[in-house]
Amino acid sequence: MAIRYKGDILGKLKEKGYSTARLRKERIFGERTMQEFRSNGVIPYKSIDRLCALLDCQPGDIMEYVPEDGDSPGPGINPGAEGTIGGGTEE
Repeated sequence: MAIRYKGDILGKLKEKGYSTARLRKERIFGERTMQEFRSNGVIPYKSIDRLCALLDCQPGDIMEYVPEDGDSPGPGINPGAEGTIGGGTEE
């Protein structure tokens, strides 16, 4: 997977006063989502939204894109060009 968490998400939540027990008790995150945090797994956008609200941050503060060997940007995408997210320029 090319998207990874920057650091220990559950540790960052604990620093803000959200222990795993509190997260479960108040149903802020389910056990499955917390397991995904532990294993650097995929979580739904709704959980990313909630996580950013709790940590008062932007998604880029807690996640990063790291290309893996063999990753290809896909057809029609020029990762070195300026202008758009995909790299190509608008015409």
